[in-house]
Amino acid sequence: MYPLLFRTVLSRFDPEFAHHAGMAVIRVLGVPPFSWATRALCAPSSDQRVEALGLTFDSPFGVAAGFDKNAVGVRGLAALGFGHVEIGTVTAIPQDGNPKPRLFRLVPDRAVINRMGFNNAGADAAAKRLTRLRRRRPATVVGVNIGKSRVVDVDNATADYVASATRLAPLADYLAVNVSSPNTPGLRGLQAVETLAPLLRAVKDAAGTTPLLVKIAPDLPDDEIAAIARLAVAEGLDGIIAHNTTIGREGLSTPADVVEAAGAGGLSGAPLRERSLQVLRVVRAAVPDGFCVISVGGVETASDVQERLDAGATLVQGYTAFLYRGPLWARQINRGLRRGTGRA
Repeated sequence: MYPLLFRTVLSRFDPEFAHHAGMAVIRVLGVPPFSWATRALCAPSSDQRVEALGLTFDSPFGVAAGFDKNAVGVRGLAALGFGHVEIGTVTAIPQDGNPKPRLFRLVPDRAVINRMGFNNAGADAAAKRLTRLRRRRPATVVGVNIGKSRVVDVDNATADYVASATRLAPLADYLAVNVSSPNTPGLRGLQAVETLAPLLRAVKDAAGTTPLLVKIAPDLPDDEIAAIARLAVAEGLDGIIAHNTTIGREGLSTPADVVEAAGAGGLSGAPLRERSLQVLRVVRAAVPDGFCVISVGGVETASDVQERLDAGATLVQGYTAFLYRGPLWARQINRGLRRGTGRA
């Protein structure tokens, strides 16, 4: 039913407007009595729990950063069956992001191009929402993804990240350092090992006992990805998120003029599936068995999630397919994993 609704109605709306409308519904689903009914329909089974980062995840499948930038839909997303929600990306300083339009659907590819630019209300606003959320005992693990404020020069990035970590780490189940978005000028340059090492060291000190992960880009050569993975282990991080969106445009079915009209930004969705698997295997081979690796990119069905778990992922995240699969997506994934059929 949802695919028909998407083709006939939702696809006619501006993607960003449709996202905000969908988030409004998700927020309602997080409020009793709607949350009780939603949870009864969508909750994962108890045998799907995963122990990682010193935490218990109800399901290995969670929501990637970017979907809930300001921690407004956590309770609704938990009710829909996601095993964790990674909010953000949050910056120390509030920012509007890039000019609109900045979100584009590539429907033939079940993909999206975005150049949102870390639009968010800032670390202080996120902290206030997370504080309220903690009082109500959220029914899922909540990670916080932090990035560099656009107005802060790259040379001062470490202090900016530390400010966010200091404010948010005490309220997060885990913290993720985003140095891999293509939509903030100069950000990906922070992935160079010689630059990344002192940054991660400083953020780790600020995070205290909160588990710390780093999120990398898929566009790096495999040897550089492996080097970052080894660095994360050496610096005492707790995990890696592999990976962010890509600046590549290879192999798309969407007409070239449509892709060109969308312009710059990160590509996400089904076209990333093979590269995401490759990056996962490179990272897994470079880190110890117990090191947490979260795989994200091109995930759509239960078979996709199972494939990542079989390839060594500790947890799996998704985002773009939510637009194409609808609100029962996590339920479909969890039911498919439980049946062992590999299909949602």
